[in-house]
Amino acid sequence: MKGVPVESVGRGPPLVLLHGWAMHSGLFAPLLPRLIDRFRVHLVDLPGHGHSASVSPYVLDTITAAVGEAVSRVVGNAVPATVLGWSLGGAVALHWALTSPDRIARLVLVATTPCFVSRVDWPHAITETSLRQFGAELSASYRLTLQRFVSLQVQGSEEARAVMAQLRAQLFARGEPSRVALHDALLLLARTDLRPEIGAISQPARVIAGERDTLVPPAACEWLARTLPHASFRLIPRAAHAPFLSHPDAFMSAFADDR
Repeated sequence: MKGVPVESVGRGPPLVLLHGWAMHSGLFAPLLPRLIDRFRVHLVDLPGHGHSASVSPYVLDTITAAVGEAVSRVVGNAVPATVLGWSLGGAVALHWALTSPDRIARLVLVATTPCFVSRVDWPHAITETSLRQFGAELSASYRLTLQRFVSLQVQGSEEARAVMAQLRAQLFARGEPSRVALHDALLLLARTDLRPEIGAISQPARVIAGERDTLVPPAACEWLARTLPHASFRLIPRAAHAPFLSHPDAFMSAFADDR
């Protein structure tokens, strides 16, 4: 299937869901019964993932343009959408808010960081060496590396076994993601540093973190919530990188809490 397909379900104001690296939008299926009575939910496979064609070059500008065009075809341009972005999807959501502010009404940023790798002035991240090692392993043993990545996403969560089963069941449910796109996306994660631009994002935002997340430490999410002009922070105790799967009740409370 060419382009970026969008699956839509429910009734209400538009809500766009953007998944993380190596995954696809089918991962959000357990959330849908909690959302479709309140929102018209639009599930998007990021370029190079799921049923979506990739883009070149694989950078935030081209990814956001492809996603924005696909969503506009379905939603139109009259009503701005709430965008829920998880991990890589959160970085896309931030960039989308910067480049098309009139299209975004609200951000919900889950396990999202402005900078995925540690730097001299940014300790709240994994090391670039770790990310490069992951890329090398991806070339050597594709499926095993993706399965190991799933394990890292649940590491520390009190619901690790159940969430790992969900993630592994979904991992190849839409075929194998493009190996080239996955490598390009890892390079994107290594290079991305949105910190200088975060203060220019004007939309209200909710930043949600898992207390035991080892891929995107809660401190990164706290920084993001403090630096966004109109944001609030919610920490989900005993959750890791996928709190919407491991702790859906707490996640939905954090999602809906307008305080």
